[in-house]
Amino acid sequence: MALDEETIRECAAALLAGYDPADRLEFLRARFDVGLAWVHFPEGLGGLGAPRELQNVVERELAGTPQPDTGVQAIGLGMAAPTILTFGTEEQKKRFLRPLWTGEEIWCQLFSEPGAGSDLATLGTRAVRDGDEWVVDGQKVWTSGAHHARWAILVARTDVDVPKHRGLTYFVCDMHAPGVDVRPLRQITGEAEFNEVFLTGVRLGDDLRLGEVGDGWRVAQTTLMNERVAIGGAPVRRGGGMIGLVADTWRSRPELRTHDLHQRLLRLWVEAEVTRLAGSRLREQLSAGQPGPEGSGMKLSFASLNQALSGLDVELRGEEGLGYDDWTFRRSDSVDFFGRGPGYRYLRAKGNSIEGGTSEILRNIVAERVLGLPSEPRVDKDVPWKDLPR
Repeated sequence: MALDEETIRECAAALLAGYDPADRLEFLRARFDVGLAWVHFPEGLGGLGAPRELQNVVERELAGTPQPDTGVQAIGLGMAAPTILTFGTEEQKKRFLRPLWTGEEIWCQLFSEPGAGSDLATLGTRAVRDGDEWVVDGQKVWTSGAHHARWAILVARTDVDVPKHRGLTYFVCDMHAPGVDVRPLRQITGEAEFNEVFLTGVRLGDDLRLGEVGDGWRVAQTTLMNERVAIGGAPVRRGGGMIGLVADTWRSRPELRTHDLHQRLLRLWVEAEVTRLAGSRLREQLSAGQPGPEGSGMKLSFASLNQALSGLDVELRGEEGLGYDDWTFRRSDSVDFFGRGPGYRYLRAKGNSIEGGTSEILRNIVAERVLGLPSEPRVDKDVPWKDLPR
């Protein structure tokens, strides 16, 4: 069967004819089964083996029908799925991808630790083999959505006698397993979308390992590169997103305008448009394969732009911008930039330069892997992890 726009439209029409969108879950399951979840994924795994750009046709044809919740499902859709597709066994792909896409099972990410954030490879959570199982002990932190997650992508240390990058192994962690303790971390916004997760004697079957033992760093790179594209490279219409909110305020409140604010808004509009077009180019490059280090540049630009725009939004509103809509402590499901006030957006944007890779680390990646500049000296590169100072 030739896979072109007409074929995709026919598949979408058949789906709409056979399944009622009013039944959200059954419709999403059917959409996955006919290959219209991710058309570039293989047949039987939510796709048709089609070019990635044909996903745009799917989204147009199925506009107005139930869609995955890209807020609560962000880690599953943007990070876990491409990693499972690349490194998972056939059994793992068939087990995890469908409920991940439909939202029946939510995912979180167990990477960062109190002593291993920007230098992730120094992480100390241990996984010790016990027959056909692994026993995991350690602590993870800044875990978005752990309080409602069914599964997690986990990197743990399985060998302390080799350098830090070579002693890691990648697992799927059962968040309902005995020994998993999730505790909220209240943020500057008042809510707790993040958590700290304590793992005490957690037993994971070897069938939950992704990739080879000791190859966890390479597997994690696939996750991290996709994470940065998911955060910084999401499609945005011209004049949409944060720049749209600020521009709407500017247009509707002429009494707030000053020459200086106007100049800043114009500069940020240009920067937002450049970032949007760069994101479009990056998504086109994805059609040729896995995301590369260019995604780090997109995420870096996204964080800087979001912080500048949210600051301008507050400043533009004067005294009104100093108000805050709701300090109530709650376990939020996702980040709601557009449903909350300017104060929330200003405070939450501060995290954009930390989550998904700090801006400092991303600048190093861009410098070394995009621009080809010399690497920073790394004196611990060949030192066994057990001998590193901690």
